[in-house]
Amino acid sequence: MNKVTTEKMTGTEVETTGPATETTVIETEAPAKRRWLRTVLLLVVPALLIVGGVYYYLSSGGSVSTDDAQVKQDIVSVSPQVTGPVAEKFVRNGAEVKKGDLLFRIDPAPFRVALEQAEAQLASARLQTSQLRTQAAGTGADITGAQANLRIKENALARQSALLKEGFTTRSDYDDALNDVKTAQTQLGDAQARAANARAAIAPGEQPAIAQAQAAVDKAKLDLSRTDVRAPMDGTVENADNLQIGQMAVTGVGVVSIVHNRTPWVEANFKEKDVGRMIPGQRASVSVDAYPGQKFDAYVQSVGAGTGGEFSLLPAQNANGNWVKVTQRVPVRIAFRGATSRQMIAGLSVNATVYFDSSSKK
Repeated sequence: MNKVTTEKMTGTEVETTGPATETTVIETEAPAKRRWLRTVLLLVVPALLIVGGVYYYLSSGGSVSTDDAQVKQDIVSVSPQVTGPVAEKFVRNGAEVKKGDLLFRIDPAPFRVALEQAEAQLASARLQTSQLRTQAAGTGADITGAQANLRIKENALARQSALLKEGFTTRSDYDDALNDVKTAQTQLGDAQARAANARAAIAPGEQPAIAQAQAAVDKAKLDLSRTDVRAPMDGTVENADNLQIGQMAVTGVGVVSIVHNRTPWVEANFKEKDVGRMIPGQRASVSVDAYPGQKFDAYVQSVGAGTGGEFSLLPAQNANGNWVKVTQRVPVRIAFRGATSRQMIAGLSVNATVYFDSSSKK
């Protein structure tokens, strides 16, 4: 006896006749569903593409983004102002310091010796000045004595002149009296010259020798104070591992760095065609690669006065003729609005977006 079984499978009917020897697949609903799906795809997908393109076109004109941006911070390379070996070290990497905190000390012994020598020179200059003043005072007494002697000689000459007229003296005695007057006049002139020289050696006000010696003392004291190298600002110490006891610290050569981590900002390099609509105060947002999924509110603080190439060590010089035009980048400084919830480390890569249709209050 033949057995007929009818089964409905998705979109098909399967008819089996007799013992399971022959199977026939009859397509029924599948062609209609496929035609309907094809129609939906042909209509909906292009519509979605058009809508997405229009939205991107309209929304992209209101902002511009760049991933050529980094977090920046004020970093000061601390260098000593005197040369000498490092005697003591008071900081390590990551240490928080305040302005004026002691970072390290240069051996102060040579500078103490220099100060003592300068103080000795100052004492010698003061002694010499005192001697000059004493000499000047002595020349005044010499002048007084010379003047008195001249008056005596002049009186003697007057008497010899009167006696010569009466015939009670000789011409020889009169000539001797006249020579005595001339000698007294010469002695008075010499005393006056010595007094003038003494007064000239003592300049009005402070003596030059004393002023020079005092300047040497002040410089020696300043150099001694500079053996204590202090933090120029608040911040975090970095590169302290490069500072070792006994190392020769050289004037003007950086030894440690201080990072002022309380005022980070973003330096974003936008294409030149994007900065024409940028003005300070426009709203911006910053996403940091180190903190994925988190955005930070910011605003445009300033737009660079020149492209990055203009401030490079060797600016490009395009000769007249054929050359390839390269899109220039303009540095834009973007400031965070308020304190950030995460630590901003100098040099972190960020993505910065500036919104042209809005501004933020600083």
